Amino acid sequence: MISRAQAIAAGKVSGDELQQLCAQASQWREQHWGKTVTYSRKVFVPLTNMCRDTCSYCTFVKHPDSPQAYIMTPEQVLKVVAEGQQLGCKEVLFSLGEKPERRYPQVRARLELMGYASMTDYLEQMCQQVIEHSDMLPHVNAGTLSLQEMRQLKPVSASMGMMLENISPRLLLKGNVHYACPDKVPKQRLRTLERAGQLDIPFTTGILIGIGENWQERVDSLIAINEIHQQYGHIQEVIVQNFCAKEDTAMANAAEPDLDDMLRTLAVARLILDPSISLQAPPNLQQRYRAYLNSGINDFGGISPLTIDHINPERAWPQISQLAQASSDCGYQLRERLAVYPKYQKSPQRYFAASIATRLDSIARADGLAAVQCL
Repeated sequence: MISRAQAIAAGKVSGDELQQLCAQASQWREQHWGKTVTYSRKVFVPLTNMCRDTCSYCTFVKHPDSPQAYIMTPEQVLKVVAEGQQLGCKEVLFSLGEKPERRYPQVRARLELMGYASMTDYLEQMCQQVIEHSDMLPHVNAGTLSLQEMRQLKPVSASMGMMLENISPRLLLKGNVHYACPDKVPKQRLRTLERAGQLDIPFTTGILIGIGENWQERVDSLIAINEIHQQYGHIQEVIVQNFCAKEDTAMANAAEPDLDDMLRTLAVARLILDPSISLQAPPNLQQRYRAYLNSGINDFGGISPLTIDHINPERAWPQISQLAQASSDCGYQLRERLAVYPKYQKSPQRYFAASIATRLDSIARADGLAAVQCL
């Protein structure tokens, strides 16, 4: 583990010093996670691409008046779920824009026609449908949520998630990436992490790098995550995700983080975070699997044989065989995990509703990884 001062100083390392930092992080990772590297075989269900936020880097979100705006129907959701199960997927990741009905009357009207008062109500029902019509586990990524909303969703989800992104209030100022984005207020996002802890919800979060933050703000965001985990013990994984520039956005010409910046951030994240927190980096955004492994990650996150990365549709998922070979080359074994890490499966009454606990019993092996490995 390193102090805040040491982490901030590490923002300047390069060359041999960077290699030494990565080696230190890799060694720290092995002390807790051993020689196993994991991934989750899943389908991505973008329940709606409408959102009340307008982040400068996002192409996923569409205005309700756009012909491309949608709310998936139950039939569309269950079709993806059924096809994913046939391909060996075990997780359904629900991602959606944040609270569009609170900004747009068109969205409220659509939901009312479907018989729902809010996107959270509809999301709850779709999670229930997954439980009833498949052998898969719902994972909910719905952004900031109230305590009541999280109570509502916990019985029908195995785990939840929300990227913290960054705790810097500067990013909310006019001209910055989170201007006029009410759900990107750092205090609100931190409160969502805390509420998940209060309710014993296994949770995924992370930082997005290259969106205008400085190194100190990056370090402080990781420390904030770790402090909440130390209080509640519920953060199962942290993602370090690199910004990717996209056409037709305000950040179309912004510089992307280079490989050294990503490796530096991964290594520092591993050395800041409690070793029980899994460290993940998306393998489709920079295809440098071996370098990531040698910088302290122990997980490649969700990969789908069926659905694209809806946030970064231009970046195709790697083949599982590629990740397995890269892992083997670095001395590790790639294994398929579930939406919930083994640690939390050991306390089912604390973390899950009965239906989720029963589902986990049926698809997990003794060590908590997926009983049927698809590699």
